[in-house]
Amino acid sequence: MVEGAALLTQAIAAGWQVEAQFVAPGADSVRCDAPLFEFAPNVIERVATTEAPQPVIAIVRRRPQVLPAQATFVMVADRITDPGNAGTIIRSAEAAGAQCVAFTAGSVDPYNPKVVRATAGSLFRVPVVSAELPELRAAGLSVLATSSHHGTPYTEASFTGPVALVVGNEAHGVGPDAEVDGWITIPHEGAAESLNVAMAATVLAFEVARQRRAG
Repeated sequence: MVEGAALLTQAIAAGWQVEAQFVAPGADSVRCDAPLFEFAPNVIERVATTEAPQPVIAIVRRRPQVLPAQATFVMVADRITDPGNAGTIIRSAEAAGAQCVAFTAGSVDPYNPKVVRATAGSLFRVPVVSAELPELRAAGLSVLATSSHHGTPYTEASFTGPVALVVGNEAHGVGPDAEVDGWITIPHEGAAESLNVAMAATVLAFEVARQRRAG
């Protein structure tokens, strides 16, 4: 489910198939070939997932997604459960040039309406797949996991080769027994134990982008 005209417009521009569009009474629709329905008064407030819903809601068909064969930068969300974090990770990954975002088992559904909204349209442009760490290693990617307390400082690590960067569950991080090729960390000051996982993913993603521009 896609909520809002701006988000629906991005889905259409990216070539996703809209199955049906619903609008609040008197609201403008988004131009597309899908059947259009007008809600009765006060119905949209019952079916939307926000407290102050947008006047346009659409049902968009999911696309089968696979890990791109030549991917050299994949962001991995390992058991991420918060929709806002998941959506921000996808959004930051696209902005930094990642070719794919992978979600491991136990993560929030990337098509959850709250995740879709938090991606700000990036979900429609960057492949989002389900994958486990051994699959990524088998695809030729160096799998590097993040830790709040150990590993190579991220500014000293090399991200110029094929890499999958793993950020872990909000409460527990990446498991210590994860099948990875190395660990990286973001040094920080003060008493905070760690960064929010979406913020950490953004910092790392743009370090990858910086190193590749410099290279």
